[in-house]
Amino acid sequence: MSKKSGLSRRAIVAAGATVLAAPYLLRRAEAKADTLRLLTWEGYADAAWVKPFEEKTGAKCNIVYVGSADEMFAKMQGSKGADFDVLTFDTSIFKRYIDANLLQPIATGKIANAANLAAAFKAVAPIMRGDKHYGMPFAWGSLPLVYDKAAFPAPPDSWQLLWDPKYAQQVISQDDANNCVTLAAIALGIKDPFNLTDPQFQQIKTKLIEMKKNLLTYYAGFDDGVSIFAQSKIKLMYSMGEPQVPKLKEKGIDAAFTIPKEGAIGWLDCWTLSAGAKDLDLAHAWINACLDKSVGAYLSDKEKYGNTTNDEANTRNGVTYGDKLIWLQTPESLEKRTAIWNEVKAAP
Repeated sequence: MSKKSGLSRRAIVAAGATVLAAPYLLRRAEAKADTLRLLTWEGYADAAWVKPFEEKTGAKCNIVYVGSADEMFAKMQGSKGADFDVLTFDTSIFKRYIDANLLQPIATGKIANAANLAAAFKAVAPIMRGDKHYGMPFAWGSLPLVYDKAAFPAPPDSWQLLWDPKYAQQVISQDDANNCVTLAAIALGIKDPFNLTDPQFQQIKTKLIEMKKNLLTYYAGFDDGVSIFAQSKIKLMYSMGEPQVPKLKEKGIDAAFTIPKEGAIGWLDCWTLSAGAKDLDLAHAWINACLDKSVGAYLSDKEKYGNTTNDEANTRNGVTYGDKLIWLQTPESLEKRTAIWNEVKAAP
């Protein structure tokens, strides 16, 4: 997966500066410097586009990173969105945020760079209500099986290895209720992992408790997962593969990821507008900046995510396996999934 970036950091910063078009600056010419409050994942607010955004708008970006979807929702719900202006999450959670009145529609006319979106991302059903857009697709990727190539001469082909006693205490998993419940459903061969019955929930609970016997630990942030993998001689990890594998390689681990025969979760993250956004022009300008093709190239060349605006960057980085992924959908009940997950973590 690891390839040398086709764009230098200096080139990206220079290109990013052009994203912030002059009309926006004129509109804000008499405004004092503001703060844009971002709630997002690691890798989505890089200096490559944050710095030119701050320089051109006179605004400061106050960035809060989270380690799980549950943590993000709790932060938004706690203030009814008043603590943040823009945030990023995947398609499976839009219904929850919209129903909780934590988002407001995006004024697409203010997002000139929406024209850069590939056709598949121009009208994504879960992020819309009628003709209103509540998100702008930004990055996509997978939740595959990450492994140490030294332990696996050939890529592992099944999720069942996470339950193999041979790898006891050599497995780690993200701490995420929705994704872990979905993983267990996929591993159990459940055809619709997003609409589970009560008996299936019980199967999944048992399956996840069984996996705990092999787990060294759960982890929250992506960097945390990389550090634990590298320091603890981990062999298998349930994680994001695209950004994690290059970071593991930087630490001297010959890691790779694979999409097992049962399939793997595919995610599509979108920038959204908080119901509590203070400066709507500034918030829209940020979303517009993130949809520049140079940012898309950076996401794929540097972070190894799939991007939504630059197909050439996706192709040169080998991010072409979308047909093997099970794209996240709104589940039957996030509350039930969270309750099951808490029971799993509390189990001995």
